Amino acid sequence: MNFLILGFLTGMSLILAIGAQNIFVIEQGLKKQHILLVCLVCSLSDLILIFLGIFLFHYFYQFFNETVEFIFNILLLIFLAYFIFTKIKAHKENVNFNKNIKEISAINIFFKTIGFTFLNAHVYSDTVFILGNFSKNFLLDQKLYFGVGASIASFLFFFTIGYLSKIFSKYLRSEKIWKIINILIILFMSSLAFYVLIEITN
Repeated sequence: MNFLILGFLTGMSLILAIGAQNIFVIEQGLKKQHILLVCLVCSLSDLILIFLGIFLFHYFYQFFNETVEFIFNILLLIFLAYFIFTKIKAHKENVNFNKNIKEISAINIFFKTIGFTFLNAHVYSDTVFILGNFSKNFLLDQKLYFGVGASIASFLFFFTIGYLSKIFSKYLRSEKIWKIINILIILFMSSLAFYVLIEITN
């Protein structure tokens, strides 16, 4: 259960950051256009990528030696440091929510959501590399709990911002709220980076 919670918190920290994909989901919620489709595509895509990363590291990690493990930990630390840096930098950027979206078909929305998801380089570094690498030393059942927790965070986040964006629009559109969220993300991801650093130095 601890790994389920850890997966949930880690997954939520990675996904709970303002970006093109999240703004797109919020816009669709505000416009009430194909919300279920958008939320399902985003959530299921994350689930696939999360478990892809976990199992790639699970099976390939069996062939790792100490040198390769050290290199991956260094790369993970660099990724985390860059992720934290982008969150700090985000405090200086303005968030633009465009509510003027024309009605488009479900198939167009589907491909547009796929584009926002899989053409985003960060989705691979976050779900595949960071989550997969971070869980590489867990036992198999612990990895499953970790992956389920991260996937639950993804489903909860996308469906929440999709269906409640109209109700909470004034909060979701507040830069102050997103800055507070970014501070919490920075603190949590910094603790993960500290954990990886300890693992490297031991």
